[in-house]
Amino acid sequence: MNEGSPKVVLANAGLRRLVVDSGEKRTWVPPRTDLVTALLGVWFGIGLMIDAWAHSNLTELETFFTPWHAAFYSGFIAISGWIVWQVARNARAGRQGLAAVPDGYLAGLLAIPAFGAFGVADMLWHTFLGIETTVDILFSPSHLGLLATMVLIITTPLRSAWNAPDIGDRPSLGRLLPTLLGLSFAVTLVALLMTYGNAMQYGARGIVEAFSSLDNPRTTRLAASMVITNVYLLAPVLFLLRRWELPFGSVTVMSAVAILMPGAMTGFDEPFLLAGFVVSGLVADLLIRWLRPSAARRGAYWAFAGLSAFVTWSMFIAVASFTGGGLPTVAELWTGPPIVAGLVGLALGVLFLPNARRA
Repeated sequence: MNEGSPKVVLANAGLRRLVVDSGEKRTWVPPRTDLVTALLGVWFGIGLMIDAWAHSNLTELETFFTPWHAAFYSGFIAISGWIVWQVARNARAGRQGLAAVPDGYLAGLLAIPAFGAFGVADMLWHTFLGIETTVDILFSPSHLGLLATMVLIITTPLRSAWNAPDIGDRPSLGRLLPTLLGLSFAVTLVALLMTYGNAMQYGARGIVEAFSSLDNPRTTRLAASMVITNVYLLAPVLFLLRRWELPFGSVTVMSAVAILMPGAMTGFDEPFLLAGFVVSGLVADLLIRWLRPSAARRGAYWAFAGLSAFVTWSMFIAVASFTGGGLPTVAELWTGPPIVAGLVGLALGVLFLPNARRA
């Protein structure tokens, strides 16, 4: 087609209208829009959990086209359509380029075509190289690309709320819920990637047996998994506490979401152990109410980091002992790990907040 033809000229003009910034200051979406984004992210995240369960438990998978992939990719289509709609609505109002993208939504918008490209790569990978059903699923390049872009998409409510003019430093639980859901489901993606180092997937009896022997190779693996899991459960909470004084219930919500991925991977075979993490989240909320940790209260922030980690992993060993046949027989192996967790939590607190911010 001739570059000077009317159709080409019109197409080029339309493209310029999309990409050339019209100069208006970007705006925030209302909280209810972020809530819809978060709920569609829940659909997206649960679809991934269903697919992860299928990969872990259905060894006969031989094709890309499965109900499990349908649940996953339909969630992607739903949240992507919603994000694109927010931009299109601003474009219809006369905004162009970056001015049409709501504040906090740009990274998610850019991640949509990238996720689609990795989805195509994943289909080709499965078609020509087969379906992964063991630890190789965690290292597939197409899967890593899907998870990285998925994190950007589902954490859109977090970026939207970060500097929103209506949220302040002490938001209500309802106002912060989209942020909590988005960040919590991002944590579940980390839990999936770190399946080989996820202490939440151990059974109670296995925990007792591992900490009752000095020769069992599972002993050091479990101890290392507790440290790894401690980091990725605690770090998001400390991240949020640098920005907001979290309302009561925040950590409980995040803990309830965090147990979903390991639960899906194991078929929820250990409900009491998983429920223990939710109870630990409730205790963490009580610690926040008592200590009032914030970026301006460094000592309280550090104390919360250490104490909440200690409580979480003390609860882990206590529940495992109660449901798995009694305390482990090696005293150092059931008394020491919660202390290690507390020290790691304290170190994280120092790294996240080395200097107190002025109130």
